[in-house]
Amino acid sequence: MKQDFTSVQNIYIICGKTDMRKSIDGLATLIQDAFKLDPYSDSIFLFSGTSKDRYKCLYFDGDGFAILYKRLDNGKLQWPKDEKEVRNLSQKELRWLLEGLSLQQPKAITKSTKGVF
Repeated sequence: MKQDFTSVQNIYIICGKTDMRKSIDGLATLIQDAFKLDPYSDSIFLFSGTSKDRYKCLYFDGDGFAILYKRLDNGKLQWPKDEKEVRNLSQKELRWLLEGLSLQQPKAITKSTKGVF
C-alpha cells in the first residue's frame, strides 16, 4: 500500500506522549474523546511515545483505517511536549518533523503579510 498523502485535508500531531501499545481502536477513541476530532475525516493523526525514535500515523481511507508504525534507526524526532494539545500541521511542518527538525524553524523565511505603503 503506497498512498500519496499530499492531498489530505488535515495533518494533526498529538503532542506529548501517547501509549504506543494502543492500536487502531484505542487511537481512534483517543482522537474522539480527548480531542473532539473525527477520526473518519480526511485527516492524518500522528502519535509518539516516550522515546522519540518512533511514531504512529492513523488514517481513514474511506473503507477502513490504516496505521503506519515507524521506528527510526538513527536519531530522534523533535516532538512537541505540551500534553493534551493537538496541532494542525502544514505539509512543510510535517516534512520538518519527519526529518528530525523542529516545527519552528527560526531561520526559515516566513510568508509576509500585506504591507501598507
